[in-house]
Amino acid sequence: MKVLVIEDNRDIAANIADYLEPKGHVLDFAATGPHGLKLALSERYDVIVLDIMLPGLNGMEVCRRLRSEGSNDVPVLMLTARDQLDDKLEGFQAGADDYLVKPFSVKELEVRLQALIKRGSSHTPRTLIVGDLHYDPQTLAATRAGQLLELNPVQRKVLELLMRNTHRVVTREELEQHIWGDMLPDNDVLRMHIYSLRNVVDKPFDTKLIHTIHGAGYRLVAEPSLP
Repeated sequence: MKVLVIEDNRDIAANIADYLEPKGHVLDFAATGPHGLKLALSERYDVIVLDIMLPGLNGMEVCRRLRSEGSNDVPVLMLTARDQLDDKLEGFQAGADDYLVKPFSVKELEVRLQALIKRGSSHTPRTLIVGDLHYDPQTLAATRAGQLLELNPVQRKVLELLMRNTHRVVTREELEQHIWGDMLPDNDVLRMHIYSLRNVVDKPFDTKLIHTIHGAGYRLVAEPSLP
């Protein structure tokens, strides 16, 4: 599994690494809230371990922003010394999926992380959220700023793929394969669908979400400064 550990205590981070990495797990580390949020939004992880008391941006806010600005699917385990019920409830309300109180067993941590990943893979997908854009893959309902968006089947496929991959650029080839499989259309057809999707998702609103990355593909992201 690929794990992002957002923890400012070097000893705790080292203990997690010493236990998980020899077992073949891939770990990335961040020691501040802003750095952790940047990694969480730009990379793809199976699960995130998130401390609450972080410099720059606390773990509660990191989790809230991750859920509102990026992935709504990646499981988050809060790792903290705060063991009061109100603290746990606040963590769950911020979007955390599990809570482990320090001091803890790294073996228990691994078991909990694996359970979160397994649970997430078997559950019905949650609503995808990027900024004020929401899309439910089950009901096929899309809204932006509370306004219902009328989308055709191809537009929904494009939107879902882009929303599931906000951490990276999606190539034209990926989009075409996702929509049409091996029966690829003429070159301009995808461009026409992107244009029509923008008319629905972006044009009526102040902030543009769908960005063309010239020579690479497309990216749906709430932060225009991101490549």
